[in-house]
Amino acid sequence: MTEQLRLMAVHAHPDDESSKGAATMARYVSEGVDVLVATCTGGERGDILNPRLQGDPYIEEHIHEVRAKEMAEAREILGVRQEWLGFVDSGLPEGDPTPPLPDGCFALEDVDVAAERLVRLIRTFRPHVITTYDENGGYPHPDHIMTHKLSVAAFEAAGDPERYPDAGEPWQPLKLYYNQGFNRPRTLALHNAMVARGMDSPYAEWLERWDEMKVPERHLTTRVPCADFFPVRDKALIAHATQIDPDGGWFKVPMEIQQKVWPTEDYELARSHVDTSLPESDLFAGIREN
Repeated sequence: MTEQLRLMAVHAHPDDESSKGAATMARYVSEGVDVLVATCTGGERGDILNPRLQGDPYIEEHIHEVRAKEMAEAREILGVRQEWLGFVDSGLPEGDPTPPLPDGCFALEDVDVAAERLVRLIRTFRPHVITTYDENGGYPHPDHIMTHKLSVAAFEAAGDPERYPDAGEPWQPLKLYYNQGFNRPRTLALHNAMVARGMDSPYAEWLERWDEMKVPERHLTTRVPCADFFPVRDKALIAHATQIDPDGGWFKVPMEIQQKVWPTEDYELARSHVDTSLPESDLFAGIREN
């Protein structure tokens, strides 16, 4: 096709875009694809996970502004555009019993009402492909699960002129993918590579927990080669300084092992309005040809 390809990645919080599909986005940006990240919330109820920054009174008082600045740096590193959808972070309720979600938070929004914001953005940006989370949210954070619901609803409504008639001219995205970067085959391959080299693997407990929980395998349909952009991904992730410990588990596997053992980011094709042959190596398979 002759027009510029466009990719939209829908994420729950600032930092999610840098931990899920970031190398894919950076690769496509380098190829001239227009990439837009839609961030559903400001991450204002997120904990400060970097031990170096915990207890900083300025950060604690201004977490919303701090995370917005981190997002601005990360999007600059990745070369993407980014828009806030303006929903309020739900936080991650913990305890037994689990406390109720706070009033007015993203996870308690009516999906049909909330979807209009994303439909409006889709109709403005006109993406050919959208990526988001599966029905489990990638992991069961209430905002991630809500992001899935919102993304599916907007994907299905954006091309329908009878839905949200005041949200712009209809536009039907052609493909919808679920991020599946943290899949068991990849994790096991990296774990085995570390052990074979006599190194401590950060994934031993993950694999044991998955086995205990009998987590079902997802159907990985699409593996996008992007190993050359893993360093860009990590740089963007570190930009989210309140959320990422640069000495933490994210970075325990040496870059050369990652690039050699598992040089792709992986996806599950959830919806398609074009013919494509599985497995794929390109999110735009079936679109470029037409």
